[in-house]
Amino acid sequence: MQLRAVSLAVFASVLLASCSQSPTGRSQLMLMSPQQLDKMGEQSYQQMQQELEINTDEQTNAYVQCVSDELIDTLPEPYRSADWEITVFADDAANAFALPGNNIGVYNGLLDVAENQHQLAAVIGHEIAHVIAQHSNERVSSNMMVGLGMQMGAVLAETQLDDSTAALAMAALGVGAQVGVLLPYSRAHESEADKLGLRYMAAAGFEPAEAAQLWRNMAANSEGQAPPEFLSTHPHPGSRIDAINNYLPELQVASRSPNCQP
Repeated sequence: MQLRAVSLAVFASVLLASCSQSPTGRSQLMLMSPQQLDKMGEQSYQQMQQELEINTDEQTNAYVQCVSDELIDTLPEPYRSADWEITVFADDAANAFALPGNNIGVYNGLLDVAENQHQLAAVIGHEIAHVIAQHSNERVSSNMMVGLGMQMGAVLAETQLDDSTAALAMAALGVGAQVGVLLPYSRAHESEADKLGLRYMAAAGFEPAEAAQLWRNMAANSEGQAPPEFLSTHPHPGSRIDAINNYLPELQVASRSPNCQP
């Protein structure tokens, strides 16, 4: 009876998500409401603002704000009209993020790796794309589905297998779920965010070709630290650069000329 109930829950979840699509037309699993994700994003953002030192340098903040504003001005609604909050964190990590609830964070270390406004726009556009494509919702939903699958596997193992075989089966299921479902999903998100971010860059008048150089810089900055592509949540820098260069001919850069000065 328990296994049947879990199976019905899985089936109902799949039906609920069957008509969801990303901005690029990819099928998506969506089990949470945008309001729920916005609340989670706001809570995470406020926690980071409390725990991390914030860079208060006016020139640095104006530069990051300028690049962000140029990108936001090209976004589809309701994101274009949303009240985005942007924070520069005094942290040496070469990183940035955007969260549901229209929040953007940029770390000091990224400003050392991104050599100009175009490269900074590549990262911020990429992070905004994660929000617009609702990758957080998809990620959380995928984890929920994997959890349900683990419950089903546990019930099956308990009812039909001996103890030692059941333990091996559950261990294999856990590894299979991580490598076969969750990580590839993340790589798909990263590649999709790259493509959408390039669109936003081009629409704002930034040079999309600079995105490839940015990732070369990132690769050099993290040399020797990246895991194998098969077990990474991000595409290998070489694969990423190739995909960006292959997509560039499809883009038309707008005539507007951003002038954000670091």
